[in-house]
Amino acid sequence: MKKIVVLEPGYANYHEEETVLAAFNPQFVVIPKGASDEVRKQALADADAVMIREAPLPASAIRTLEKCQIIVRYGVGVDNVDLDAAKTQGIYVANVPDYGSEDVAEHALAMLLASVRRIASRNAQVHQGQWNIGQAEPMFRLGGKVLGIVGFGRIARCLATKASGLGLSNILVCDPLLDEAQAEAAGVVKSSLENLCREADLLSLHVPLSQATRHLIGREQLALMKPTAVLVNTSRGGLIDEQALYDALSNNRLFAAGLDVFETEPVNADNPLLSLPNVICTDHTAWFTEESVIELQRKAAQEVLRVFEGNRPLHWVNP
Repeated sequence: MKKIVVLEPGYANYHEEETVLAAFNPQFVVIPKGASDEVRKQALADADAVMIREAPLPASAIRTLEKCQIIVRYGVGVDNVDLDAAKTQGIYVANVPDYGSEDVAEHALAMLLASVRRIASRNAQVHQGQWNIGQAEPMFRLGGKVLGIVGFGRIARCLATKASGLGLSNILVCDPLLDEAQAEAAGVVKSSLENLCREADLLSLHVPLSQATRHLIGREQLALMKPTAVLVNTSRGGLIDEQALYDALSNNRLFAAGLDVFETEPVNADNPLLSLPNVICTDHTAWFTEESVIELQRKAAQEVLRVFEGNRPLHWVNP
């Protein structure tokens, strides 16, 4: 029997994981958010594997893992796990970077389209009884516009493919790992961040959060952007300086923004961005569809299975 501890659960059940790991007679122990430190410590002490979403797993917690073979992050970002501490403890850390790419790309595209067409604010106005709003709010067609994408991993590539049929004049990509040949093959143009900010009418962020990318979009970058531009973030909230973004949006130096992520989550009710009519917000759910949940749960469990069978994880992030 193998004991798998799930910290701060986020799914209706764990049937997918149980099916994948059936050969090891798994015992799933689910620790709810808000559980005491003592409850967490006791559960983790003899865990063979730990599966987490956004719960922090600092070095102090990792040092209590006496039997653990692997920590798996349901999702892509592993900034909530102390990778060095796990490495010192001899524990694999793995993530699931190859799930939900289409779902996040579609969410980013939906936010871009809704922002350009002012769907959210028009919807609110009509619900309030307004009609013949006419030219009270400017709108722009997509034909001939430039899409800028920061980062060019799976999700970004999927977005570029989906957006390629919208009549855009160009798709610019800023990614240091992208070479000219790869860009040409993907039908995009490699660009610096500075040039991308200047040229893009639509800008979508698809990079992980790190010390190097924190506030990647700040006052300097926002000052370069067109006042008619739209900025969308479905990656990590810390990529954008929120105060700088609020200032740009409230002073009409930026047309609109679509935000699925925030620097503090859950987002504070008094966050000034929530008060702006040209900001569309969702609750860090760009990844979510019924299909993506099943895919994520199965792929996370498969990483545990690989290690239980004596193999390395497919997506090993602390080698």
